Amino acid sequence: MKPENDLQKSLSRLPAVDELLHRATEQGLLECYPRTLVAEFIRGRLQKIKDRIISQKVRFEDIYTPESFTKALREDLENFYRPKLKPVINATGVVVHTNLGRSSLAAEILPHLSMIAGRYSNLEYDLEAGGRSIRYANVEELLCRLTGAEAAMVVNNNAGAVLLSLSALASGREVVVSRGELVEIGGAFRIPEVIVQGGAILREVGATNRTHLHDYEDAINENTAVLLKVHTSNYRISGYTKQVEARELTVLGRKYGIPVVEDLGSGCLTDLKPFGLTGEPTVKEVIKGGVSLATFSGDKLLGGPQAGIIVGSVKLVDELKKHPLNRALRIDKMTLAGLEEILKLHLDPAVAVDRIPTLKMLTLSDAELKGRAQRLKRIIGRGDQEKLFEIELKPGISRAGGGALPLVELPTWLVFLRSGSANPVQLERRLRRRPLPIIVRIVDDWLVFDPRTLFNDDYREISRALQEICRR
Repeated sequence: MKPENDLQKSLSRLPAVDELLHRATEQGLLECYPRTLVAEFIRGRLQKIKDRIISQKVRFEDIYTPESFTKALREDLENFYRPKLKPVINATGVVVHTNLGRSSLAAEILPHLSMIAGRYSNLEYDLEAGGRSIRYANVEELLCRLTGAEAAMVVNNNAGAVLLSLSALASGREVVVSRGELVEIGGAFRIPEVIVQGGAILREVGATNRTHLHDYEDAINENTAVLLKVHTSNYRISGYTKQVEARELTVLGRKYGIPVVEDLGSGCLTDLKPFGLTGEPTVKEVIKGGVSLATFSGDKLLGGPQAGIIVGSVKLVDELKKHPLNRALRIDKMTLAGLEEILKLHLDPAVAVDRIPTLKMLTLSDAELKGRAQRLKRIIGRGDQEKLFEIELKPGISRAGGGALPLVELPTWLVFLRSGSANPVQLERRLRRRPLPIIVRIVDDWLVFDPRTLFNDDYREISRALQEICRR
């Protein structure tokens, strides 16, 4: 028989969609999944079989049986319904890991979040007056108490907070900012573009490495609306440098009646200097220094959900609240519920450091970290794993992440692991592609686990994952 006849014969044997739908019904798939979706996936899998027959010249009976088709169809549907956003184990040692969801919320607040998510709530309803209220009124009092500010509000992230501030205060007018602070951070968030998007005119002053107070003063004119100071996030310029401190800038702002807005980036509510973590002033210190407005993130050093927090002058905050852009940037009930509970923990610094995962991880002692590393080494070195893997304990460095504390190296203890029968890239891929993924680093052909960012139940899961690899 000619090859083209073989091809046509194989293609003619492809079953009809209705026939496969009937079989799917018998197998119980339509009890679990919508009929239209099952039909769509049947067509997709038939097309794959057809493509293989044509491109690879394989016979229909070599790649199709009713059982294998149904099994593959079931797997397709299960994969489709499997959540794409899933928990992972962060063994990288980067505490505020942007790609891994930044801050983890304190476990004790999760039941409250679940209750708020599953029921109606007084999101914009004043229970005392029986009328409409502002959704972030519940957290404004807490923010003012924690920062010493006159007023506060919350939007969806810090980029939104900066955008709203400039849109409300400087549209059509000039914003003066140092060239050394025209930063780009993750996601191509660039300060110059945010200023322009806010309808303002960028007025750069100083040089990349040195800016003086007189540079700001020389730039001030009748069209100047805001003096802006920006946290430089993931980088620092060292050597022959000078930047104007916020306190100096506020004196200049008061002299000319121009508001000073400071983008703090991470925003720190609890003083971390007693733990040797310097470089991030607390928001209270910044407000006490006299800035008109300060903006910062909710999901970095604050340890809460994603949010952009604005604190400062009641007159300016009121202007922001009334701006049309505020509605587009507003937070939802889940953010509000999480933020409120995290802010309550910050009322007692000792409680905050003990119960907020981000702060606890950042402030772990050397003895605690070494104990964690020894525990991990002991757990993953049991049984067959000890034969297959070489495991070592070494000192190393963790990172705060998220643009916070960029110059601070956090001493830690690391667990190094390698296998003579599998290269580190293969091992890393297997760990990353598990139902509960484990994210690690590779250093000099070793897999590296940093216990700083592990939770208690992560240790045995890592051991379980390595046992799975041993069995293979």
